[in-house]
Order: sequence, then C-alpha cells, then structure tokens
Amino acid sequence: MKANGIVAAGVALGLMSVAGSASAADLVFGFSMAKTGPYVSLANTNEVAVDMAVDEINAKGGIGGNKIKLVKFDTGGDPKQAALAVRQFAEDNKALAVIGPFSSGEVRVAFPAGERLGIVQMSMSSSAPGLTKGFSYAFRNTRDEKMVIDQVLAALRDKKLPMKTGATAFATDDTVSKSVGTAVLPVLFTKYGVENKGAVDFQFAAFDLSPQVSQLAQMKPDIIGLGAPPEAAVNLAKELKRQGVSGRLIAGTTVADPDLPKRMGGAGNGMTIGTTFYAELNDRTKAFAKQFAERTTAAGIARHEPNQQDASAYDIVYLLAEAAKTAAVTGAADKVAAERTAIRDELAKLKGFAALEGTISFGEDHDSIKPIYVIEAKDERWTLLDTRSGE
Repeated sequence: MKANGIVAAGVALGLMSVAGSASAADLVFGFSMAKTGPYVSLANTNEVAVDMAVDEINAKGGIGGNKIKLVKFDTGGDPKQAALAVRQFAEDNKALAVIGPFSSGEVRVAFPAGERLGIVQMSMSSSAPGLTKGFSYAFRNTRDEKMVIDQVLAALRDKKLPMKTGATAFATDDTVSKSVGTAVLPVLFTKYGVENKGAVDFQFAAFDLSPQVSQLAQMKPDIIGLGAPPEAAVNLAKELKRQGVSGRLIAGTTVADPDLPKRMGGAGNGMTIGTTFYAELNDRTKAFAKQFAERTTAAGIARHEPNQQDASAYDIVYLLAEAAKTAAVTGAADKVAAERTAIRDELAKLKGFAALEGTISFGEDHDSIKPIYVIEAKDERWTLLDTRSGE
C-alpha cells in the first residue's frame, strides 16, 4: 500500500482517501466506514458527522496544537475489509486510533486484528453483546442490545402498558439481529414476566413476511420483540397491519433510523425502541441536527436528520481527541506505538465526559455507559417516551 492512501487494485471494496497530506505534527486517525454495502441506510451519513467533529476540533486549534488528519476506508460492511482497514491504518498510515468499524460482523474480525496491532478501534454501531470482552484495545460507543431492550421493557412496565404476553421475530442472517432474537429477548421476557408465545424468523432481505405474520397472528402477543435492520422492520410492520395484528413492536438500536416511522406510515404507530440519541433532546442536539442537515443537503444526501450512529461517530472523534489530549500525544513517528497505548489507557479511565449523546463513561468491558432514550412512533415521527440512565 502507498502512504498516500491509494488502495491496491486487488482490493475490491476498500475505497480509502486521505483528508489532506499528513505532516510530522499531524495526529492521524483512521476512519473505517460502511459507506456502501448492507448497512448503507444507517451508515452512509457517518462520514458527515465525523467530518463535522474533526472540523470543529481543528478550528479550535486541534489537540495540543496539532491538527487531526483523517484517513478513510470504505469497508462496504465486509468483515474481511474491516480487518484489512485496521492493518492499513496501523502499518501504512501510522494512525493513532481508529473510528469504527460499523457492524457487529465487522467487529468480530477487526477487533482481534487491532489487538494484535496494538491500536484502539471504537465502533459506533456494533451492539451484539460481549464483543469487547478479552480485548484491551477494543472500545464501543454503543450500548449492547440486551441493555437497550431491557430499558425498553422497563419503560413499558413503568408506564403500565400491555406486556403480559410476547413473541419474537428476527433475521437469521445478521449477527446482531440473530443475537437479539435467540439470546436477548427470551432472557428479558423471563426477567419481566412476559409469557413467551413463540418465535418466527426470516432473512433480513425477505420481502414477503406474510407466513411469519400469520404465525404471530395466532399467538396474539401484547408485544413483538424484533431483531432486524430497518428495511425488515418496515416490511414486518406493514404486514402486521395488513393482517390486523395489533401487538406493539419493540426493538433496540438495530432499527434506530430517524426516517423509520415515516417509512412505515401508519403501520408503525406504537412501535417502541431504545436509542442513545434523540435529536430534539436539548439545544446542543438541535444545533448538531441543524448543521448536519445543512451538510447533507449540500452533499446531495437524501436523509437530513442524524441517526444514533451519526451522533455516536461524532462523539467518538471527541472521545479520542480527549484521550489524546490527556495523554499529551505528539504524533511523532518514533512514539506511535507508545502513544496508541496511552490513548487506550486514557479512554479506559474516562468518566463523565460531556458528549453530544449525554454523559459518557467506559465500563470494564470498554462499552460506553450513557443514557438510553426510549422513543415511540406516533404520526410518522419518533416521540420521547422515557429517558433511562442505562446503568
């Protein structure tokens, strides 16, 4: 690989670019993004949020007077490409840390590679339980799905909404969706005293879900726990309405798409999910959403409202910058290995950082601890049902 970031011709999906030419004083961060591929509806705007954060930090003088330089690699959501990306960042670009990768499938491969290379990676979306365990350089600015859905159920309980019986529906060919359906929801149903009436499964790209919904109709559940990406959630909600199934859909962060209620139409009313970002929360989130909309409009991107992954990616830049500042990193070539480890150590100690999403700390497993916002679809938009500490 050449140091200027041009990927060798044999790499099919890794489309890498360097945001400026790095000098000896630059602090290089890698950005492993899923700008194309199966997660594009959630991930294609992460780059906008990351660029916003870098521009803001650099405009204020950077980190200790040194500017951040981004090296970008589009993995296409492919785990093999995510592993290739972290190797290139570490070995060719001498990056100090990596923003990403995006998905749980990518993390399963990239985190071990990053551990061997001694470089921090921080995912903005991966939420399958337990993926950071056993790694010292692996971090996630996410809440795992078990914790998120736990707080959704706690909110329904506290609001005294119907949840006596439940069923599950999940995609079998997506890592986190399958985990939600087979490992997370059954355990949480037991915890909250929800009678489990059964489960249906499907492939996340399936268009016709009428057989699965027919089974759910026979179960007559109060709630239907969903493990699936947004596209499958849209198809399921519309089929549920068509067949007259009235159970409330509940889910975690896999469907935290700002446009989802609109895409579902009236079929989505009542769907309740957990997320770690709510754009209407306060003045700071509203200002972020406004600037994000301006940038996506200028770039010709269809979606103008930031999602959870966008906010998480934005905060990752600030988290890495805070750790680099505290560690007094220099970006010197002969100190790269030591400064990567210093960033890791400062992140692990970080407590109570005032981020866009809320106050962030890292637990022993290197997953972030931050608020969970329980939101409900009403009249084709998300409304805030409850705010949970998530601790």
